[in-house]
Amino acid sequence: MGKDNITNRLADLQETLGYRFKHPEYLQQSLTHPSHHSQHPEESDHNQRLEFLGDALLSAILADELFNRLPKAKEGTLTRNRAIIANGSYLAEMASRLGIETCIRLSESEKKNFNRSRNSILEDTIEAIVAAIYLDSDWETTRKTVLEWFGDLEEKSDEIIHGHNPKGRLQELVQPKFGNDAIKYTMTGETGPDHEKSFKVDVMINGNKAGEGLGYSKKEAEENAARNALEVWTEKTVPESQ
Repeated sequence: MGKDNITNRLADLQETLGYRFKHPEYLQQSLTHPSHHSQHPEESDHNQRLEFLGDALLSAILADELFNRLPKAKEGTLTRNRAIIANGSYLAEMASRLGIETCIRLSESEKKNFNRSRNSILEDTIEAIVAAIYLDSDWETTRKTVLEWFGDLEEKSDEIIHGHNPKGRLQELVQPKFGNDAIKYTMTGETGPDHEKSFKVDVMINGNKAGEGLGYSKKEAEENAARNALEVWTEKTVPESQ
């Protein structure tokens, strides 16, 4: 890729991010994957330290905004909304939408495996960019810039909850605390004639009922049960063990 092309891409990226860097080296570092740096150590450092800082900043920005936007919400609801909005899949989607994907610097071998680790790389990179903006400016500028990316947080969390792949999103929330096998779907009933059956499914988290759903197929019932669980689930409502 030619130097002019790279410069143009970085200029376009800053336009979509809504922030123009005073020190472009921060942006360059935030876009540098460790695999690229290992092959080009003479260039800017990789983005892992920035990702660490950006993760904390993003969490604080979202917590602050939700706290002020939802004054009557309980702690569990605030925690749930932040976890939903800041989950890896959604951050990866946002990074792609902002044009970050085309600007990440990877090694040749990592480029070949990019599809396999795409979401993780995009999530880390957008968090690194948050830190880069903070180091280049201040808290308030960073907060305003990041919140512009998300839009209405309450609306966004509802949109994600009711969006596609509710089973996957529930798994993302539950797995870090309770492990891969914590969620079980159990069919608890079926009604109607063979050509028009409806099914009822309960979803259990760590042995405790977390939601239920109805559907004209077992798959639809499971997805609706997951949606129901997402609407009420918080870490504090799920006991550590049965």
